Amino acid sequence: MKLLTFKFIIIFIYLISSSPSYAIQQLNLNNLVIHKDPIKLEKIKFVNVNNEIVNLSKFENSLIILNFWATWCAPCIEEMPSLDRLQANPVFNNLQIIPINVGRDNLEKSKNFYKKLNINNLELYFDKDIELAKKFLLRGLPTTIFINKKGEEFARIIGFVNFDDKKIIKWLQKFD
Repeated sequence: MKLLTFKFIIIFIYLISSSPSYAIQQLNLNNLVIHKDPIKLEKIKFVNVNNEIVNLSKFENSLIILNFWATWCAPCIEEMPSLDRLQANPVFNNLQIIPINVGRDNLEKSKNFYKKLNINNLELYFDKDIELAKKFLLRGLPTTIFINKKGEEFARIIGFVNFDDKKIIKWLQKFD
């Protein structure tokens, strides 16, 4: 009887101790919203540094990350370098990160922002009339929209995220 109780205790301890390791592998962000049914996106346009209109469909068949930011946004300043490193991460074959400045900053101020933060892997895009911000119903900055290869929004994060986090990278690889 004592041997049976001892075995039960050992098994119980094993089960308890293995549960946290399983939880660590799960992507658990309080500010991540994963849509049960992805949202089809149409007519998504923004402007590049040459003031040319860019259509999101140009990037079809890619995992797209739209990141809405502004130069005056403290969490954006903290987040942008990790977003830059994510774009250069060799584990992704088909990732396109599109950082869109919604802060109504001019081109020079935005370029200085990139230079100050040593951003080398990301292009500059703008939503000067904040029409896109309204279309996506942004509630704060930064906001990151995840778009699958079919052009559907499948998730979003409102607020800061460290894109160097291995859990996020592993989660994103499923969609690349």
